Amino acid sequence: MKRIKQFFTRHFISAPIGFGSWLYFTLGTSMGFFTATGLVIGIYFGSALTIKQIQLTSNLKELGMSRSEYKHIKSQLTSAKMKIKRLNSLYGQVRSVQAFKQLHEMNSLSRRILGIVRTNPQKFYHVEKFFYAHLDSAVELTSKYALLVNQPLKDQEIRIALQDTRETLGDVNKQLERDLRSALAPDIQQLQLEIDFVDVIMNKDKPLLEMKGDLTDDRK
Repeated sequence: MKRIKQFFTRHFISAPIGFGSWLYFTLGTSMGFFTATGLVIGIYFGSALTIKQIQLTSNLKELGMSRSEYKHIKSQLTSAKMKIKRLNSLYGQVRSVQAFKQLHEMNSLSRRILGIVRTNPQKFYHVEKFFYAHLDSAVELTSKYALLVNQPLKDQEIRIALQDTRETLGDVNKQLERDLRSALAPDIQQLQLEIDFVDVIMNKDKPLLEMKGDLTDDRK
């Protein structure tokens, strides 16, 4: 939501700058129409880019992150998005209900983790292993499973390999659930602190409210 707001903000600022520049070049100087228009386009996008960099600097200061950290996390998000896309492409290749359910759960968990980190890049450090190892395991194992299950051979060795892969995918699924909990842990802790604070305030005011109630009864 913040990214969308900032997008409209910088273009809302750049638009009048560009239009004002165009009026100046066409009416205040002898510059030709097409030359002025080309120059204004450059000014418009240059202004938008400058504002974007200012917004980025402000965001990084608020997050307490350096540009290199942010760039690295953004790269990991892009990479993870491609891996999740790979998982999505395997839906039509798994044949068992159990494997399809596991794939659906892994996709759902991965997309939620990705969304959390995209919204708050600092959460990346709570789920680094998801980006570096766990998501890779999900993709590789599901790809291998899809390859084996679509082979015409169905001997004992392949059946055992498929069963082992399904069991391992179950373990990966549980690990992704733990990753999601790790991503949500700071929010849960913050929520609990807020609940505890409200409880303290409510309990502090409670005797005063009871006292007022007693005074009302005395008047009767």
